[in-house]
Amino acid sequence: MNIKLTSSHKKQEPESGCLYIVGTPIGNLSDLSYRAINVLKNVSQIACEDTRQTAKIMSKYNFKNHLISFNKNNSYQKIPRIIKNLNEGQSYALVSDAGMPSICDPGEDLIKEARSKGLPVICIPGPCAAITALVTSGLPSSKFIFQGFLPKKPSERRERLLAISRYENTTIIFESPHRLKKLLNELKEYCGGDREIRVSRELTKRFEQHVGDNVYEVIDFFKEKEVIGEITVVINGINKSNNNLEFDSFEIKKDLNDLIKAGLTLSAASKYLAKKNNLPKSMIYNLH
Repeated sequence: MNIKLTSSHKKQEPESGCLYIVGTPIGNLSDLSYRAINVLKNVSQIACEDTRQTAKIMSKYNFKNHLISFNKNNSYQKIPRIIKNLNEGQSYALVSDAGMPSICDPGEDLIKEARSKGLPVICIPGPCAAITALVTSGLPSSKFIFQGFLPKKPSERRERLLAISRYENTTIIFESPHRLKKLLNELKEYCGGDREIRVSRELTKRFEQHVGDNVYEVIDFFKEKEVIGEITVVINGINKSNNNLEFDSFEIKKDLNDLIKAGLTLSAASKYLAKKNNLPKSMIYNLH
């Protein structure tokens, strides 16, 4: 395969036949870089998750360009045409509604296809809600796991929550405002109410907000409130050195099996033993 090599230091951007992945503001439009403005202004076309959002950026910075819609509903139909145009020398900028493209959006498929065809792909870095929330949280940030949005299917969601409850590294989750309270109650069940978390809302915007320190506190904070805005949740990992020997797992596992044999569900038996032994329900649940 012939790979087209591109160096932005040797040629003037945007280069012909190049796909640019452009990070855009997650709230505050002033966070757009000079380099990003130059590329957005001068590429042949801009592929947008929502053309209305990109139009706001063009209005603020007083430039125009040709916008095409590129989202989860039409991406597979649009990719062949974009690849064809790139091969013919056009340049494209790929942008999402906010933040870095390819993070929880169909840009990943376009980038993969462009690279498979030997086309140059260059990232113009910009804001990212996951990293912004992580470094603001004060939780360990050297090693972390990004989960994006959790699955909606109950079985897959339970599996993912169980995994999160066992992670030693910090976890980052995206959540919609109308599902935040459900997620918080799930975290209480699987990770325990004392697990340290931060909930970040409306990052970089005028009413930016960071709520923590633990699950109980965050649940109480949002209990009587209507949740609005973009939500990022950062969850501290477990300290296995402090959790491995804090309880007699053999005895509790025996009690758990006895309760299940007596007719209780795994969830009900775990809840009972968690309260009895002052332990997170997920810790009991995971013994089965």
